Amino acid sequence: MLPMLQCETIWTRAKLATIENGRLRIVDRGLVAAMDGHIIYAGPAADAPALEAARTVDCEGRLITPGLIDCHTHLVFAGNRSAEHEMRRTGASYEEISQAGGGIKSTMQSTRAASEDELVAAALPRLDTLIAEGATTVEVKSGYGLDLNTEMRMLRAARRLGNERPVTICTTFLGAHALPPEFARRADDYIDLVVDEMIPAVAEAGLADAVDAFCENIGFTTAQTERVLAAAEAHGLPIKLHAEQLSDQHGAALAARYGALSADHLEYLDEVGVAAMARSGTVATLLPGAFYFMRETRKPPVALLREAGVPMALATDCNPGTSPLTSLLLTMNMGSVLFGLTVDECLAGVTHNAARALGLCDRTGELAVGRQCDLAIWNVGDPAELVHRMGFNPLHDRVWRGQ
Repeated sequence: MLPMLQCETIWTRAKLATIENGRLRIVDRGLVAAMDGHIIYAGPAADAPALEAARTVDCEGRLITPGLIDCHTHLVFAGNRSAEHEMRRTGASYEEISQAGGGIKSTMQSTRAASEDELVAAALPRLDTLIAEGATTVEVKSGYGLDLNTEMRMLRAARRLGNERPVTICTTFLGAHALPPEFARRADDYIDLVVDEMIPAVAEAGLADAVDAFCENIGFTTAQTERVLAAAEAHGLPIKLHAEQLSDQHGAALAARYGALSADHLEYLDEVGVAAMARSGTVATLLPGAFYFMRETRKPPVALLREAGVPMALATDCNPGTSPLTSLLLTMNMGSVLFGLTVDECLAGVTHNAARALGLCDRTGELAVGRQCDLAIWNVGDPAELVHRMGFNPLHDRVWRGQ
């Protein structure tokens, strides 16, 4: 007789939904077992080894998915930009709002004036809302300081969120988000600061897990962006990129050339960019909240991405101006309704592919042996219900690292 396999917790009588080889796999009478915060078995109960657990949880037929992952947020900021809603309603464009003193620069002024404690306090309610819908991993970008001290304060605040709540926080340095007013008409000089001072300081302090930039006609040119990516690479930091949101600057192809984890937004992505991303394995992170909120009409080329085999992630893009969204469930619904993603693609987009977009696919995002035991347990029996319904939170329980 084989010896009993010791574990801390077993979840029994569950329906398991996970992504394997890009496809949704359903196990009707499933079981998950965890030890030391990691999955040691996930699959049919009938095939499980002999298990002895300190605790057994009867899921009573509920659905278990991997814990949800929000792989693109701007969760840490100060201030309020709700006044821009009326400007946008009356037809003001992203560029016009920015020129009128709104946009990123408005948030920059409030964020520069906020203490680290104030930034943490302001971000926690947003994080709590994500957690309440099953999020176990959340990426948080800087980018509203646009000077070294505030950018590092934002990153420290983001790191603290992971101490305040049971959630994995990944931090991304986004110093090249916009041009601060003190560098007006001197974009190259500001990029000098980002490349020569900010990235080295952030890397030395160990405050960032990746580096991002805004490659756009109202952001930074492809040449300026490449300097940021090269500096990140030189300091051993993975790369992400805001690309092709408002125009085609060929940022996605540039990101792919640097082996970027992801290129995000992508409404104006062309076939060359799709092919480059497919070759490099760069994830396409789609942000339907921003598309919806800005009333855009040009959709990301989902069919091209699908045909090329580019993995697609979904994220909230939670930010104060253009996607004040803190719901991954609504994000999945929008991804399906607005962009035509399937249920499989939506679930993969907030689990396995979102983990890939953060360089974490060997740690989380799947119900698989060796992964962190990050689970969302739902009061539904079919994954389609998570995508189909709006304003509906069926979360029964959330497990982070086995707890």
